[in-house]
Amino acid sequence: MTEPVITAVETVIDNGKFGKRTVKFETGLLARQAAGSVTAYLDDETMLLSATTASKQPKDHFDFFPLTIDVEERMYAVGQIPGSFFRSEGRPSEDAILTCRLIDRPLRPTFKKGLRNEVQVVITVLALDPDQPYDVLAINAASMSTQLSGLPFSGPVGGVRVALIEGQWVAFPTHSQLENAVFDMVVAGRVTETGDVAIMMVEAEATERTFELVQSGTQAPTEPVVAGGLDAAKPFIKQLVEAQAELAKQAAKPVQDFPIFLDYQDDVYAAVEAAVGKEVEDLYTVDGKRERALSKQERDEEADKLKVALLEKVGEQFAGREGEIGAAYRALTKKAVRQQVLRDKVRIDGRGLADIRPLHAEVEVIPRVHGSALFERGETQILGVTTLNMLKLEQQLDTLSPEKTRRYMHKYVFPPFSTGETGRVGSPKRREVGHGALARRALLPVLPSREEFPYAIRQLSEAMGSNGSTSMGSVCASTLSLLQAGVPLKAPVAGIAMGLISGEVDGKIEYVALTDILGAEDAFGDMDFKVAGTPEFVTALQLDTKLDGIPAEVLAQALNQAKDARTTILEVMSEAIAGPEEMSVHAPRIITVKVPVDKIGEVIGPKGKVINQIQDDTGATLSIEDDGTVYIGATNGEAAEAARAAVNAIANPTMPEVGERYLGTVVKTTNFGAFVSLLPGKDGLLHITKLRALNDGKRVESVEDVVEVGQKIQVEIVEIDDRGKLSLAPVVEETASAESAEESTEE
Repeated sequence: MTEPVITAVETVIDNGKFGKRTVKFETGLLARQAAGSVTAYLDDETMLLSATTASKQPKDHFDFFPLTIDVEERMYAVGQIPGSFFRSEGRPSEDAILTCRLIDRPLRPTFKKGLRNEVQVVITVLALDPDQPYDVLAINAASMSTQLSGLPFSGPVGGVRVALIEGQWVAFPTHSQLENAVFDMVVAGRVTETGDVAIMMVEAEATERTFELVQSGTQAPTEPVVAGGLDAAKPFIKQLVEAQAELAKQAAKPVQDFPIFLDYQDDVYAAVEAAVGKEVEDLYTVDGKRERALSKQERDEEADKLKVALLEKVGEQFAGREGEIGAAYRALTKKAVRQQVLRDKVRIDGRGLADIRPLHAEVEVIPRVHGSALFERGETQILGVTTLNMLKLEQQLDTLSPEKTRRYMHKYVFPPFSTGETGRVGSPKRREVGHGALARRALLPVLPSREEFPYAIRQLSEAMGSNGSTSMGSVCASTLSLLQAGVPLKAPVAGIAMGLISGEVDGKIEYVALTDILGAEDAFGDMDFKVAGTPEFVTALQLDTKLDGIPAEVLAQALNQAKDARTTILEVMSEAIAGPEEMSVHAPRIITVKVPVDKIGEVIGPKGKVINQIQDDTGATLSIEDDGTVYIGATNGEAAEAARAAVNAIANPTMPEVGERYLGTVVKTTNFGAFVSLLPGKDGLLHITKLRALNDGKRVESVEDVVEVGQKIQVEIVEIDDRGKLSLAPVVEETASAESAEESTEE
């Protein structure tokens, strides 16, 4: 066997006072049968393997590029055994799915258009410093292995995470550093022929501490600050791209010839344009010929009729090329939608560039649930539902991330009926996972702390109708339902989706930013830009663009348009609900009590005996944190208070005094009396001689003749001996005594 030829390149990211990060790419040792493989290192502590492979034969029956990105998290990377029943890695974690999306979004557009060979990129996490996120390293590793593979790929693509910490944008921050960040942003892009960096993808969010930091005087992540962060990421991206290009020069395979399947040939396009070009233009043009702009459903119905007529006209001429006919029709539609926006500054539904569709917001739309809301923006309709429960029901995470529990859980569901179609329902697809994560990140900075609101929160966003940005609709609906559930948010959050259409007008390139884009504008436009935030600052942002670069002034305009739209939406939301309402009667009531750490064992008791008794006696549910915080949850306030009194009696006791009365429970009987539990861990003896009062004054032969285990009995402390032992006496109802006295008088 020949010795492997190992080639490596490294680059050092300098963050000044925040330290340096070394990124290294190495090829030639692992996965040598893959078309391209690379091991990527971050500070020699984190190691990923990326392998790119292509099928030998094209999938020519597909009308899309079959690219698959998989991220395999190995628990041995952090020295752990998987926590599942089989002690084996199962389905991908949410972190792995989101990393797949981060890689796919900038990588997919860089492959040659028309490629139909199946391409798979598998990234395996081999070693991981638990304090370092691996996702941005994975973007670079996937780009590097693809660059080496000989595929028609216009990379490299560089990815970097930058975080705003103490006024500086820090690249490749650790989890520890992110705890002090105001804003966290993943940016991916590539270097153009002019040497500029073209941003292709952005995923960004404020942090859980942003609100606290801003209140203490730190610069808030406003629109100009976010735009500055995008510029700050570009030098780091360029540095990573140059390192990849250097390794590719030394080790990349020659680019191979792959069959390219164009969407349509020129002859098909010409025939389709001649047959229905005028009708397509009329369908998507708003120029006064109609009394009103058509709705999405009406446009779709008219388009279906046009497609039938088109096939009747040219179907025989291009038999067997029906796919090309459909693609050519789509190209005509794209041209019509874009031309009207660029030429007339009017959109296919008749709106201006910055106009928002009709808005509607209402709360309490579902009975019995803890919080619910409906948010509508045009034909996009989102139902938000909030559920509250004990903190012990927060999500347990078995992942490579330091995050092991998740108190706020946000799920997003996109059923096929939301677009008037049929399809599979069930487990969430990657898109649904991504949309839920985006909405979660948008709301996380405004949630109250565990101490302020000791509840696990599960938010479900259900898309009831879709025509443009259900994810941003989910942010709005979630804010409404959380407030209706009584969650004291630090500020309301709303979101909006922006678009961009560019093209040549009168000999120069013009960029037109669109507010509140439709589904068609998303599909046929050049950018999908989602922005969520409070009235004061941005909390989450997601950008995907098909352009080589967006001028800074165009991006600034889109951000400002988004803020104006966000302000308008927040006003409509505030009319539906201005602040947190009183919690639902069906929601659990959770209170807290602090006990000394050395008393935790007493509250729990041997094998949980004491805490279980408290729960059985009161009907409340208890959970205890390591710092001595006891969370008490119950369906009503009386049960919660009874449980709190029981806990205090053990951990924060006041000494019992003679004459105090308790409703106790008989826990044990002996031949000399009965032991009665007054409080968890505090019993007293009810001597057999004292039981005469419960036996009409007669001698008691057997304790079991008068009381039994489990019986509730009112008792009074009559004596406390030197050792603290309690002697009890039964309390005979005074009314019963009074009635007996009256009967004696009458006799």
